[in-house]
Amino acid sequence: MPSLKSGGLRTVDVARQVGCSVQQIRNLERDGVLPPATRTAAGYRVHGEVHLQSALAYRALAAGCGPAEARRIVRAAHRFPASPEVFALLDAAHARLHLERTELGRAKEAARAVADEPIGDVRASDAMSVSELAAALGVRPSTLRHWDAEGLVVPDRGPVRGARRYTPAQVRDARIVHQLRRAGYRIAPLRALVPELRRAHRSPDVTTALAARDAELATRSKALLDGAAALGAILSAAGGTA
Repeated sequence: MPSLKSGGLRTVDVARQVGCSVQQIRNLERDGVLPPATRTAAGYRVHGEVHLQSALAYRALAAGCGPAEARRIVRAAHRFPASPEVFALLDAAHARLHLERTELGRAKEAARAVADEPIGDVRASDAMSVSELAAALGVRPSTLRHWDAEGLVVPDRGPVRGARRYTPAQVRDARIVHQLRRAGYRIAPLRALVPELRRAHRSPDVTTALAARDAELATRSKALLDGAAALGAILSAAGGTA
């Protein structure tokens, strides 16, 4: 591989190796993710390995921690290669991913326990109001109302004032939804999953959903690793690492 300071790559060459469009490479240069390219007498950009590694680092990091954070990290690598700032940003990205993985582990344990709980005869005294269930879950009453509006956990209604009342089965649904939300599941996927859970396929479906989330986190972890490798090449060439 040529040094990171060598040139000879066209914009289209960088785009092809990174797997994105020529316009995206131009946008990354405009945003400071790639350092300014040299120009030929005719005005064409000439890129070097530093541009390729910068684009590779950004693309991988964006998959691992999001585009905004990826831009911030790669820019820091160019602006402060000898500063701890870039490592602090990387550490923060890994820490957030670790927190998501920790929450996922808790969700797996809770979902297994909740899904296997037996539901006996439903009695009026067993029902919970919005405020009672919100307090039990540690969420706001508005969160339960939002789940109701989205069809995730739809409670019964009182005969007089139409107040929401959650049966034990609905409380269990709410607890499962709460754990899946904490594990990072968005409303739209849950809207498709929850009806299946109600059709007595709770444990297998929740396990499958959580396994999919686990695979997603693994993909993001690998992306952060790939991004760090490309970032390391940039820092080493700039003298930012020992």
